Formats: sequence, structure tokens, C-alpha cells
Amino acid sequence: MRISDYIGEATEYDKKEMLEERKPKSWLKSISAFANGIGGALIFGVSDDEELVGLKDAKDVSEKISETVKTKMDPVPQIILENHSENDRDFIIVKVPAGQETPYYYIGDGNRIAYVRIGNESVPADATALKRLVLRGSGSTYDSLSSRYPLDRYAFTKLRSVYRQRTGLELEDSDFLSFGLVDEDGMLTNAGALLADESPMRFSRIFCTRWYGLSKASGVMEALDDKEISGSLITLLQGGEEFVRNNTKKRWKKTGSGRVEMPEYPERAVLECIVNGLIHRDYMILGSEVHIDIFDDRMEIYSPGGMMDGSLVQNLDTDNISSKRRNPVIADVFSRMNYMERRGSGFKKIKEDYHNAVNYRPELEPKFYSDISSFIVTLYNLNYNVPVEKVSVAPEKVAINEENMLIEAQKLSIQKAINRLDAKKNIKANAMRLFNQMGIDGIFGRSDIMEAVGISITAAGNLITKLKDAGLIQAVSGYGKGKYKFANPQQ
Repeated sequence: MRISDYIGEATEYDKKEMLEERKPKSWLKSISAFANGIGGALIFGVSDDEELVGLKDAKDVSEKISETVKTKMDPVPQIILENHSENDRDFIIVKVPAGQETPYYYIGDGNRIAYVRIGNESVPADATALKRLVLRGSGSTYDSLSSRYPLDRYAFTKLRSVYRQRTGLELEDSDFLSFGLVDEDGMLTNAGALLADESPMRFSRIFCTRWYGLSKASGVMEALDDKEISGSLITLLQGGEEFVRNNTKKRWKKTGSGRVEMPEYPERAVLECIVNGLIHRDYMILGSEVHIDIFDDRMEIYSPGGMMDGSLVQNLDTDNISSKRRNPVIADVFSRMNYMERRGSGFKKIKEDYHNAVNYRPELEPKFYSDISSFIVTLYNLNYNVPVEKVSVAPEKVAINEENMLIEAQKLSIQKAINRLDAKKNIKANAMRLFNQMGIDGIFGRSDIMEAVGISITAAGNLITKLKDAGLIQAVSGYGKGKYKFANPQQ
């Protein structure tokens, strides 16, 4: 690894020309920020203009760095010191992994400050960021914390109804505890409070606006339609979907085998964006809410809170982003209701829905942007400035449309078959959860079921037996022994 390989990685890289012994905060703040974030590297021997000047006594600098970190930080973060030589000059690279005991404080000069990374700067954590770090260090998440609201004072009619509709199962009172919606003392967790019919979390809302023209200040009129939605997360999701349907249009065109629909925005992509906005938003940011802004040429969906690990999504490969759930309890409930199919596939599914659309062009690729406090998805109107008479439907698009219809029919058939299983409620629930995780194409064995569903190896084996006997899964070859995938029960 050459020093030049680090330069340009603004969030994960910092530099110092020399070790400032009398001003340790000038460089320890970067170590604090890296440990409190996704990790990073601090390089000594590089000037502000990125000239490789080197160090006079790298060994002495290394020893002083180690000693200063031990005495000026609490808790002491893990650091890896590397001596590096390049162009006949010596450097020290301090690698700082993401810490698990956050927050990491600088404790010199009578101060106790935790730093976080914003762009290429290390800045003091504000009150919200500090709370977030404390939760992370304790191994807790916001949605799993107990609230001050007792379960017996709130109704969950909407959640029960949608759960029954999408899984075929009843949401029992005992499920509230096992799903993490209530604690042992009968108090709702924050996740439970967010899913209650009349949610007491007043900051959990969606603001929807259909703007006139291409911006929020067209000069003619401000908006054609607007709506503020509050209540259960299920109400927010359904209300957001309804607003989009009411303020967008759908074309269709006849083909030899039927017709192809051409919505302005792929429906599954819109659903995925709204679901992600509700599940992954940072509920510790008060005074903000999810926004859906529809313009003539695009739709923007804003959610409070950036990427969970502090990275910037615009700098990442969105086809290969590992799933990190800020609100795992909420995500689990949505997954059980088949609103989330697979972990970490959201960005990819959104783009695939666009790629398969009739009027897709590369310039209409969905865009993702994040900073420390916000996440924005921009979906482009596929029919904007495209005359109806000039729309040509390629044969492969027709095939994709028909394939998608077939897949949806297969999924519905499998879900209905799971609901008809002659089995106990918990087995049917585990089967449905497995299908929600794996889909039609997922390959799995007992260990995969244990991880996806959270059950023992014996229970996983029993579930396989039950699904095999019902003709709902079939063995597959080429993936090792004991691997299966879901099968259409009509086959």
C-alpha cells in the first residue's frame, strides 16, 4: 500500500506533517472520530498540501503516539501503528478500526469530547450524535429501548389487520413480546410505540407534496397537492403509497400477448424507497420527518439520518452494500409482513426495477445521496417528455414484464400454500419468514434457516421436513449437500 492510495479517501483518511506533542487534540480528535465511526487511517509525514515530507525520527514518533493515546483517550481505542517507507522517507500510519465501546473521548486540557467525522473533518459530536454513540456502545438500538407508554393503553388494529392480510396469520398478544414490541413490564418499546394506531411519537410523520413544475419555487403556484400523514408506521406507509398513486399517472400499450404497463415510477421501487425511509430513518433526530416531494420530472424521498456507519452512499457501490439496520426491531416486523425480501438488496432492487421499465434510459438511473443527517433518493419520471406515439416496447421488455407477472403469481401461490400448511402457528410463521428472506431463487440449508429465522438446528430440520412433505421446497444440486429452494406448489 502506497501513501498515495490513502489520499482522496476524505472520510477515512487524515494527515499530519508532524506529531504536535503540545497540541495532542489536533490529531487525537481524528482518532476519536475514526473509532466512533467506520474507522480510518491517520498518516504522519504528509503536509496539508499532500506533499510526502516524511518524519525525522519515525520510531520516536511511534512511541509517543502510543503513549499519548493511552493517557489522553477514554476508553482507549484499538490502534495499529505501521512504519512505512516510501521515496526514501519514513512515515507512520495509524490505522483505527471502528470501535465497539463508543463513545471514545479525548480527555486532555480539562475537556471530555467525543468527535465524529463529517466529510474530511473531525468535529465534536452534538447531543444527538452522542446519544447514538452511547446506544451503540451499549449494544442497544433506539427502537429496542423501553418507552414510557404502557401496552394496555394503545390499540394495534392496523398492524394486526395488515399482518393477517400479508401473512395469513393472527398477531397474538404473545407476539408483541417475542417481536420486541413490548418489554417484560408491559411497556411498549419505541418500536411498539411507532407501530401503535395512534402513535404517541409525534415526530413520526410523512409530509407529501406534489409541486407545480420542476422546483419548489416555480413562480406560478407552489403546490398542486399536499398531505401530512401521522399515526402508525403502517399508516404512514400506506398513506405515502396512496399519495404517490393519486399524483402520478400510468400509461399502457398493447402487445401481441396482452399489454405492457408504463407507470411514471416503478411501483416496487417507490414502495422500497418509502419502506426504507421509515425503517432506516434516525428517530433520534427530532423536528424532522420523512418527505415525499413529487415534481414534473422526478420524485425525491427524504429521510432523517444518513448511513448508519457514517459513510456517504454516493461514494459507495450500491450493488454491494452490506445490510446494517439502524432499527432492527422495526425491520424484523416489516420483514415478517413481506415488505422486505432480502437483507441488503434494497438499492439493487430499486435500480433493477428501473432497468426493466419500458422507457428507461441511463440518464434516468435512480440517485442516492446522504450526509450525516439526511438520506435522499431521487427517482426520475420515466414518461417525462416522452411522447406516447414514440414509445416502442422492445421484445425483451415484454418478456421481463411477463416474467415479473409470473414471479408475482408464484410468490402469491407459495404464500397461500404456506398459510394452508397443516402445522402449528409458529411453524407456519417461520416458513413465511424464511420465504420472505429467501424468495423464489434463494438457496438454503439448515444453517441458513437458523440464521434467517433465528431458530435451533433441530427446528430448522423439522421445518425442512414439513416443507418437503408439503411440496413447497425442492432439493438443488451444485451447492453442497442438503440445499433447497422454494417450489411452486402447482408444479
